[in-house]
Amino acid sequence: MNKLQQRSNRAVAYWLLIGVGMIMVQVLLGGITRLTESGLSITEWKPITGALPPLNDAQWQLEFDKYKNTSQFKYVHSGFTLSDFKFIFFWEWFHRVWARLLGVVFIIGFGYFIWKKSFKREMILPLVILFFLGAVQGAIGWVMVASGLVPEKYFVGHVQLATHFIAALILLVYTLWFAFKMLIPENKMIVNGGLKTLTLTIILLLFVQLTYGAFMAGLHAGPVAPTWPTINGEWFPHYLFNKEGLENYTGNAYMVQFIHRGLAYLLTILIIIWFVKASRQTSSSLFNQIKWLPLLLVLLQVVLGVLTVVNSPISNKLVMYGVLHQAVAMLLLVSLVWVYYVIKAPKA
Repeated sequence: MNKLQQRSNRAVAYWLLIGVGMIMVQVLLGGITRLTESGLSITEWKPITGALPPLNDAQWQLEFDKYKNTSQFKYVHSGFTLSDFKFIFFWEWFHRVWARLLGVVFIIGFGYFIWKKSFKREMILPLVILFFLGAVQGAIGWVMVASGLVPEKYFVGHVQLATHFIAALILLVYTLWFAFKMLIPENKMIVNGGLKTLTLTIILLLFVQLTYGAFMAGLHAGPVAPTWPTINGEWFPHYLFNKEGLENYTGNAYMVQFIHRGLAYLLTILIIIWFVKASRQTSSSLFNQIKWLPLLLVLLQVVLGVLTVVNSPISNKLVMYGVLHQAVAMLLLVSLVWVYYVIKAPKA
C-alpha cells in the first residue's frame, strides 16, 4: 500500500472513530433520558421539523398539552409544571438532535471522501451497511417511544428499550471494526487461537449482560433491591420466581437483578482468567499496551454497578452513577473488541 493510500485510509478511519465517539455520547444521552424519565415527553416523530424545540410560550404549552394526554403524566407526573416539563423535554430533544447530528457527520464525511476518491471499492458495501444500521436504529428508537404512548403504559417497554440499546452497540462495534481494519496493520497482531476464542466468549456474554442492564433500567429493577452483596438480605430471594416461563427471566425485576449481578461476577472471573493468559503473550507491543484495559474496566464497572444499585432510590445519584456505569460498560466493550481484533486465529 502506497503512502497516499495509507493517509486516505487513516483519514477515513479517524472519521469513523469520530462516529464511534458520537455513538457513545448518543447512548449516554439515551441513558440520561431514561433515568430522568424524559423519553415520552415528545409524543411525535418529526425527523425534519422536530429538530427545532418550541420557540415561544404558545408552542411550549401545545407540547405540554400533548404530554398531558399520556398515561405517564396522568399517573406518574401529574404534578408537573411547565418548568418541569421543559426539563424532561430538553433531554429527549437533545437525544434526538444528537442522532440527527450524527447522521449529518456521516453523510458529510461520506460525500467528502467520495469527492476525494478516498474509498476503495471494497469499502462501499460496508459503508452502505453502516448507513442502513443507522437508519434501522432511528426506527427502533421511535418504536421504543411509541411503546410507552399507549393507554396504561407509564414508561417505554423494557424489551424495546433493550433492543434500542443493543442495536446502538452493534452499530458502535461495526463502525469501530471498520476503523480498525484501516488503522491496525497485520504486523501489530498476535496469533493465539485459544485466547481469541475466550475473548469472543466474553464479548458474547457481555452482550447478554448489557441486555440485562437495559432490562434493569426499563423495569426500574434497581430500587426493588438497593442492597449489596445480598438482595434485600437474601442470597437467593424467595420472589425470584414470581412469574411464569420466559417472562420470569425477562420481566421479573428481582430475577433480572439477580441475573445481572451473577453475570457481572462471572464476567469478572473470566476476564481475570483472560488477563492471566494474555500476560503470557509478549510478541506484540500493541497488545502489551492494551491487554490490561479489560481487567481495569471490569473492576471499575463492578464498583460502579454496586454504587448504582445501592443509590438507585435517590434519583440524582441514580442518574450520575447509572450514566457512569453505562459509560464504562461501553468502554469495556470497546476494549474487548480491540483486543479481539488484534488477536488472530492460527491458519488451518
